[in-house]
Amino acid sequence: MRATVLMLTLLGAGAVFAQSAPPQATHGARHLDDLATLLDLTDAQKAQVQTILQDEHAKMRASMEQARASGSKPDWEQMKALHEQIHQETLQKLTPVLSATQLKKFQIIAAEMHGHFRHAGMNGPHPGTDSAATPPAQN
Repeated sequence: MRATVLMLTLLGAGAVFAQSAPPQATHGARHLDDLATLLDLTDAQKAQVQTILQDEHAKMRASMEQARASGSKPDWEQMKALHEQIHQETLQKLTPVLSATQLKKFQIIAAEMHGHFRHAGMNGPHPGTDSAATPPAQN
């Protein structure tokens, strides 16, 4: 029931965005601007961070598309491990770009976003459940 309400809400929001600017471009630009403000990025850092995050996003998308194209249901633990590997690569790329303080802030923001998706049911089982026995809900 909760997932249905969430899906209907997202569909309604999607219809509103479809009538305005392209949602991906707008959302991505706004997210980067927010991140730049929170991390106090210089213009040069902002450009570098944007490139690194776009690369991360492309890798994530490619791994999801590859899993779908295989014709079999992707293993949740393997996808989670791949996601973590790509995230660690991103952190390695960000390390020479950001100061230690900025990098720490980025890690906190990323952890909060990860927790938000988990709470919303978008990132697998909730804490305290057996993740191996309980795959994410498919609606």
